Amino acid sequence: MSKQKKIALIICASILGFLLILFVVCAIYVSDFYEADDSIIGDTSDIRYLDDGSIVIGEGELGFIFYPGGKVEAEAYIPLMREIAKEGVVCVIAKMPFKLAIFDINSADDIRAQFPTVKEWAIGGHSLGGSSASMHIEKSDFDYKALVLLGSYSTSDLTGEDIEVISIYGSEDKVLNSEKYEECVANLPESYLEIVIYGGTHAQFGAYGAQKGDGTPTISREEQISFASREILNVIK
Repeated sequence: MSKQKKIALIICASILGFLLILFVVCAIYVSDFYEADDSIIGDTSDIRYLDDGSIVIGEGELGFIFYPGGKVEAEAYIPLMREIAKEGVVCVIAKMPFKLAIFDINSADDIRAQFPTVKEWAIGGHSLGGSSASMHIEKSDFDYKALVLLGSYSTSDLTGEDIEVISIYGSEDKVLNSEKYEECVANLPESYLEIVIYGGTHAQFGAYGAQKGDGTPTISREEQISFASREILNVIK
């Protein structure tokens, strides 16, 4: 075998080895996620599913599309969506590839198309989900009524958008990057509303247990979800 062929084989073997390692690392990363707490979610007879696995709760002429937080099971947000759905809102929790909304920021387009009777739509999300929802708004021609950010911020410039924005976070949230949050406030319309839930944390918007690096809550998950749902309804309705 010539020297050139040996070098070529070594290069090919090195590339294949690197790709294999990268695949294993990615597989480990996406398989490690926060599971929804079934004991909190309870009976799911009020739930229906779209073909892509997105979760639907409630009925009405107003719709709310919700993007889950990064590496959080979509079902974890059923308790929050249930509270909102009680007021005549059809809530759809988008099922994301690898549980990362950044991989399908425009999934809301497919969701809206399946609800022809819904007259108005709001959109939002938790953590990475909220940032991904804001990216969707920037790229979309659709006019959303409101954007809901939970423990999140908009990395997209929405200052020129005619949209109501509410940003809610817990006072004990230690996951949210406060410096990045303050920096990205400039991306929101001047009329945006900021709500702090005193005693709330990053994870308590969902039912998936404690999150690594988060603070210690001084209110219950039920209290945080109840408070957040009321504030969200005040904006989207």
